[in-house]
Amino acid sequence: MSNLDRQATPSVCGGRGFVVAEPVRELLTPRHVQLGESTEVRRLLPNLGRRMVGAWAFVDHYGPDDIADEPGMQVPPHPHMGLQTVSWLHEGEVLHRDSLGSLQQIRPRELGLMTSGRAISHSEESPKPHARFLHGAQLWVALPGSDRHVEPRFEHHTGLPAVTAPGLTATVILGELDGAASPGTAYTPIVGADLTLTAGAEARLPLDPDFEYAVLSMSGEAEIDGVPVLPGSMLYLGCGRTELPLRAASDAGLMLLGGEPFAEEIVMWWNFVGRSHEEIEQARQDWMEGPRFGEVKGYDGGRLPAPELPPVALKPRGRVR
Repeated sequence: MSNLDRQATPSVCGGRGFVVAEPVRELLTPRHVQLGESTEVRRLLPNLGRRMVGAWAFVDHYGPDDIADEPGMQVPPHPHMGLQTVSWLHEGEVLHRDSLGSLQQIRPRELGLMTSGRAISHSEESPKPHARFLHGAQLWVALPGSDRHVEPRFEHHTGLPAVTAPGLTATVILGELDGAASPGTAYTPIVGADLTLTAGAEARLPLDPDFEYAVLSMSGEAEIDGVPVLPGSMLYLGCGRTELPLRAASDAGLMLLGGEPFAEEIVMWWNFVGRSHEEIEQARQDWMEGPRFGEVKGYDGGRLPAPELPPVALKPRGRVR
């Protein structure tokens, strides 16, 4: 998914200087952003107070939206570099096309994982016809310096592994959780898991104390370590935890995001993750003028132009504002 904000602002993040080394309970409220003509998303990362959780650098939650009489998601071809995109659905379908020639319909609880590496472009759209409801999350993972120029690739995985307990199913989307490992390619120590809780469930999820964590609420009524978290909000949990208490008042859907704190400072602007203003500037020029990001074939419409760069140089700084 693209950042479609026509007044794109830089996000400076990464580095270990602002990692919370002990458990905390920091509730992050979303910013509402219009994505195309018919989809509004709740943006949790980057947030006013916190920019990253491990290598997770961008989190949008959308829906559930009734799109029975609407076009649904319509995101024109746009570029990415230096990151991975993670597409995750609870309802509906998204049709993915990219400049590698990939054409894949992504359905609920299937992993669509695109590694941009040095350069890729893609589009996302609700297929015709499509299901009545659309509900999901789009996330980005920053690639470390050693791997950020890898060849681009797209992966689609079904039948993901799960960790279970009474009233809890944790499907491992990326990385590893309690010995269960996702088949998706990861470049840093990381975890992403979809948590399904039944009404009345109380469970404790094992965690790695060296990771920092956050939990995104997708649906239902749940308490995370005693804190009620409403759908569309996210609770940042810090580091130093060996387990996470969960309780559900109703059937609930959550996403656990975590990882080793990202050591490098990065610059994130529009749909690019880089390390300097010059690198971002060159990527923008290459998208507007050159063949670097390739061509997405089959999308009915033009590609997305890049916004103007800000008048001041982009500089990598810390993880929080």
